[in-house]
This record gives sequence, structure tokens and C-alpha cells, in this order.
Amino acid sequence: PIHDTVPGVNIPPVKATKQQVNIMSSQGPIHDTVPGVNIPPVKATKQQVNIMSSQGPYSRYGAGGGSAGYNSGQSQGAAPGYGQGYGGGAAYGGGYGGGGASYSAPAPGGYSQQPGYSQSSGTGENFGASPDQGDSSGKGIKKSMALAALNKNVIMWAGFFTVSLFVYSMLSGGDFSFLMTYGAMARMFGFGVLNVKTFMSKRATGVSVKTLQLYCLVFFFRLTSIIRHEGYLPYDKSGDWLYHIIEILALLFTASALWGCMAPFKSTYQGDLDTFGEINVPPGMGAVYLAVPVLILALLVHPNLNSDFLSDVAWTYAMYLESVALVPQLFMFQKQTSGVVELLTAHFVAALGFGRVMEFLFWIYSYKELATSSGSKMPGYLAVFSQFMQLVLMVDFFWYYYLAVKNATPLVLPSHGSAMGIV
Repeated sequence: PIHDTVPGVNIPPVKATKQQVNIMSSQGPIHDTVPGVNIPPVKATKQQVNIMSSQGPYSRYGAGGGSAGYNSGQSQGAAPGYGQGYGGGAAYGGGYGGGGASYSAPAPGGYSQQPGYSQSSGTGENFGASPDQGDSSGKGIKKSMALAALNKNVIMWAGFFTVSLFVYSMLSGGDFSFLMTYGAMARMFGFGVLNVKTFMSKRATGVSVKTLQLYCLVFFFRLTSIIRHEGYLPYDKSGDWLYHIIEILALLFTASALWGCMAPFKSTYQGDLDTFGEINVPPGMGAVYLAVPVLILALLVHPNLNSDFLSDVAWTYAMYLESVALVPQLFMFQKQTSGVVELLTAHFVAALGFGRVMEFLFWIYSYKELATSSGSKMPGYLAVFSQFMQLVLMVDFFWYYYLAVKNATPLVLPSHGSAMGIV
């Protein structure tokens, strides 16, 4: 410590007098003073002092001689300090013997400690971790977690698409109307994911009960129409029985998720965020602002493929209502201050949106069949328009969902300022 070597700076060696050497032999780092233990002063020769100036735990060098590198000046032990030093130099940390106040090295005018040195302990080991090593280790862990999450996403959707291809090749005649069945499968898949999320995590966070209520109505009224009549069924073989099974399962999954949110996991349901339409109605009844107007519209404008008023109105009501059923869920996303959406909840909404895309592609070519008894094509126009508007409302969601799946990160939606303030 009598002679400091700073990389890139040439400082002439400082020669210590015999008196200074004797002082340092009884004070400073050469002699450790432990409370209650009397250790005779150690007299160091000039040669020993020169050796210690470049080796040992007091060395300015980060390597060599088994040193622990350059200390940061923080003490870890209970030993007393070594004094205030002299010469106006920079302070070194109390490395040898565990701790104490700083010891100043002589340097003309003083100079600052160079960065990049780690703390040392009494054993001479370097316990300071490199910041680069810490960052790389943390990034490696995050990358592994992200990769694991991404693999789960890929497997889940790959399973859905595999089953879809099997159904298309084995249970469908390859007709274009299979898109209706495919859309129904996507909805069923979405509610299946929601059940997994709810019952595996035992939480109903981030799920809109109002959306589940509306979808229960959608599946119920659609089933009352397609079970009795065949006017709105797919033309291929999947319309014989498979489409009915899919819709029944979707209703059961929806009712199961709704029960989970309202009964066993009600304490985790975020009712303070699921507030769509709660104006002049009892809490939790805001969905009536969507269900009632849509019912009136279906009564007034509906096709006549079944030649049965109740059946035609029921199917039309399900068609129109499904186009707005996701609005409370998207509204709930917007109410979350953090904007973070659980990934399984995002998969649920994305699956419903994907199903709507499939049906939109079908009806954009088949809307002319949705005519009234007088021949008006207004029901077909309304069906296409309502589905298109739902997809427009979900554009932002689809984009952020894509980014979340791509990066295996939580889905984060902007909380304010997007389309209609929903997403």
C-alpha cells in the first residue's frame, strides 16, 4: 500500500523512511488488532514492505499472489479500524481480517479508486460477482422460462389444429361449410382453456362473468334452433351430429366456467372491474344492456331458413348476440390499471376471436342465404356487419396477443385511448 500502481498512470515509487515502516508495522494492514488479544508488533524489512506493496490482499492489482482483488471499502467483520491514513490518497476497503475503516495510500494530490474491483474477505477469496455475469445469468433464467412458456403455447395450439385436421379429413366432406364447424370448435376450445385456467389455478381473476352469461344465452338459443331444425346447419357431414356435440360441449364448458367464477372461486372474482353496463341496474346485471336490444333486433330482422318463427328468431338472436358477447370481457381488460392479461385468459379470448374469423369467412360468401320470408337480404347484411364490427374491436387485442405469444410474455393491453376505450 505504500506504492499504488494505477493502470495507465506512472507514479514514481514512494520511499518510506524507517520510522514510517515501524509505524506501519504496529498500525495499518500489516498488523491486525483484535479486541482482547495482544499481538506483538511485527517489524517488516524494506524488502517485505516492497513485496507487500504488489502482492497480498492489500495489492492494487486484481490478480496475482492469490489476492482477493481491490476492496470496495465496505466492512464485513467486527474488527476495529486501522486509522485514518495519510498522504491524502484514496481509501482502500478493510479487506484483511474482515473489515474496519479505510486505509489511505500515499499519492501526490490524491487520486480516485478505479472501478471494477470487487470486495474481498479475510480468506483472500473474491466474493464479488461480476455485473456482466449476474446479468447473463438472469437473462439465461428468463430465457429458459420464456422458452418453456412458449413451448406450452405451441403444444396447446398445435393440439387444437391437429384435431381440426383430423375432423376435417375424417368427419367432413371437405365442403366450404366446414368453416362453421371449425368456428364452433374454436369456441369450444376457448372455453376449455378457460376451464383449465379457472380450476387449475383456483382463481377467477381477469374473467368477465357478464361475457360468460351472454355466451350461455348464445349456445342455449342456438341449440334450441339446430336441434329441432336443419336450416342453419353446415352442409357437410359434420352437420349431421358433430356440430350439435360441439355446441353442447361449448355450453357445458361455459356454464362450468360461470359456476366456477360465481361459486367456489367467487372470492377471487374481480367484480370491481367487471362493471360493463352497471347503470340503473343491480350489480352484475349490466349484460341486459346488450341482451335485450339484440333480442329486439332479432325479433324484427331475422332470416326464414327454418320456416319457423321461434326457431329462426332463436338462431338469429344467437348470431347477433355472439357478436357483442365479448364486449364486457374487453371492457374488463381496459379497466385493469396494469393492462396485464393472464396468458390463458388471453388464449381463451383469442380462440373465440379465431372462431369468429372462421364464421366471418363463411358468411361473407353465404350471407345471401340469410333472407327474410319476403326475400330481403337484410339479415345477411346484419350478420356480416355485426361479425365484422366484433373483429374490428379485437384488432388491438390480436396484435398484442401475437406479441405476447411470440415473446412468451404476459399480454399487456393499453389501458386507455384505444378503439372505443375497450382495448
